[in-house]
Amino acid sequence: MSKKTVSLTPTFDKKLNRLIRSSRFEPKVYSEGKILNLGDGIVTVSGLSDVLYNELVEFPYQIKGLAFNLEEDKVGIIVLGDYQKLKEGDVVNTTGKVLQIPASDNFLGRVIDPLGKPLDGKPSVEVQEVRPLEKIAPGVVYRQSVDTPLQTGIKAIDSMIPIGRGQRELIIGDRGTGKTAIALDAIINQKNENVICLYVAIGQKCARVARIQQKLTELKAMPYTIVIAANASDPASLQYIAPYAGCALGEYFMDKGKDVLIVYDDLSKHAWAYRQLSLLLKRPSGREAYPGDIFYLHSRLLERACRIADKHGGGSITALPIIETQAGDVSAYIPTNVISITDGQIYLEPDLFFAGVRPAVNVGLSVSRVGGAAQLKAMKKVAGKLRMDLAQYRELAAFTQFTTDLDQETQQKIDRGSRVAEIFKQPQFSPAPVEEQVVIIWAATKGFLDNIPLDLVKKFEDRFLDYLRTTQPKILIEIKEKKVINEKLEEEMKETVQEFKNRFLKKEKVDLEKEEKEENVR
Repeated sequence: MSKKTVSLTPTFDKKLNRLIRSSRFEPKVYSEGKILNLGDGIVTVSGLSDVLYNELVEFPYQIKGLAFNLEEDKVGIIVLGDYQKLKEGDVVNTTGKVLQIPASDNFLGRVIDPLGKPLDGKPSVEVQEVRPLEKIAPGVVYRQSVDTPLQTGIKAIDSMIPIGRGQRELIIGDRGTGKTAIALDAIINQKNENVICLYVAIGQKCARVARIQQKLTELKAMPYTIVIAANASDPASLQYIAPYAGCALGEYFMDKGKDVLIVYDDLSKHAWAYRQLSLLLKRPSGREAYPGDIFYLHSRLLERACRIADKHGGGSITALPIIETQAGDVSAYIPTNVISITDGQIYLEPDLFFAGVRPAVNVGLSVSRVGGAAQLKAMKKVAGKLRMDLAQYRELAAFTQFTTDLDQETQQKIDRGSRVAEIFKQPQFSPAPVEEQVVIIWAATKGFLDNIPLDLVKKFEDRFLDYLRTTQPKILIEIKEKKVINEKLEEEMKETVQEFKNRFLKKEKVDLEKEEKEENVR
């Protein structure tokens, strides 16, 4: 039987040859290993001979992992997902990539996890680019000095512990003293300031994160805010990478020339998560069972917060890390580490908090190392001696508990100090514009409130600011636009506050007499 040969048509033959020439077959090269044992989010793998430190690896079920411990015959990997789906003997592949997070403007207003996956039930975000979680901080050549204020809206902070754009200011205090409240007020106050805000929740309860997101939505702060949540129920590995993911997203916006505010709430839990991973990987432990590189954990994160020089694109990242202390012990290991890295700290004292002074800022232990250079000239003028006067008042107030025989000068200092302290009491979620802060602090330090009864000081403040907004808005506008107080403006302020004060005291006197008459009738 003769064989028949089938020949291709010339046209088809040309198309086939062209298709073959245009095809690109690139071999996929990767290293393969097998799981030896696993538990508590940690996997030990053999066979990954050429894996790199901090390289991303792939498990079955599209679960990712991070090469964390490189030993002679095995590799310790932290699992970024549900490790319970894995089992011994499963194949592990290297990817040749470092851990990255998707970055996009569309993340604004969203709640995501540290890998960029949505947690708010909304559709996935269209990714514009990816950013490595770990990055070397910009060098000195690329930075410029901090000279632009970042207003928090909190009178005690903006006047005495000012924060500048590009600064790292630690918020430290015991549990339940209002640390998160200060950070949230700072975010809310950026509404019209053209600042992108990121809130990184590390080890928080899901319900707490949901409440924060709801509050930011109510106060119309979510359109310029991203919430990155590694909750208490998430693996320690996600809690470990959460602040780096937040910083990588912040750098995406900073590289576009924008100003960014990042809140890390809180780095104590971040250190606990890193300690847990290190102990599970059998790394040597040191003081308080933390590994030896715990300082580097936070320094390489916070050093990425800076202000870039205009010739290199501008933009800034301001970091507000939060640290929780135990029984007010600021000399513990993690608090002292982070204090030495940051540019100052805001210390919240439990005794002040429970005495009703909120925010409970301890002026003596709080400091801003660079914020004074970024303070408005108007604020610097009215708040120049404020810290010293308030510290003297606290000292004298403690002394007067043991005596009632005071000279006139001491009594005057106590009266004025008590009214300044009353002015600094501020409810949560009500940040004050800087021009209103300047006016009321000026009135208090110049003695215009000295003869106002202490229990009426807050009422006087609210009514006076309402009066300024409605009848004398030009004073507030001039302070906001010119940022200084000249002699002419100061004279106008004196006349305005004196006129309002006379009306206020007269009305309060009439109201009091009316109440007394009604009481007598009863």
